Amino acid sequence: MSRTLTFEAFYPHPPDRVWRALTDRRAISEWLMENDFEPRVGHRFQFRAPPQPGWNGIVDCQVLEADPPRRLAYSWVSNAIDTRVAWTLTPEAGGTRLRLEHSGFRGLKGYMVSFILGSGWKGKILKEIARVLDELDRIAPATGAQ
Repeated sequence: MSRTLTFEAFYPHPPDRVWRALTDRRAISEWLMENDFEPRVGHRFQFRAPPQPGWNGIVDCQVLEADPPRRLAYSWVSNAIDTRVAWTLTPEAGGTRLRLEHSGFRGLKGYMVSFILGSGWKGKILKEIARVLDELDRIAPATGAQ
């Protein structure tokens, strides 16, 4: 048994700006978690959040693909799951279509975790990334270091 979560959203921003929201560690910390992300294939990084019952608050990751501003993928390993997150950016008239696929949820525990993460991703995609995109120049100026 394996499950894949898929979400899409349209943002009235160009792909370069959406890419920045997905790859600038300051922007990521605004819409997801604290991190030490770098958009470089092979880079190992962590997402960090306050621990909760049944979760230590750490997601270990490695960048698997980075094709700016089209595709980004990384591993997502935490507790009992070993999964993959892939972002695809497609330019459309007036903005960018963003597609998230979080795949590889296996077994009963993975299946259960997928429901928790699914509701979280939906909120991140629909609300938090949109907010960060509107505030990106303040949060993560393009000229600053990541």
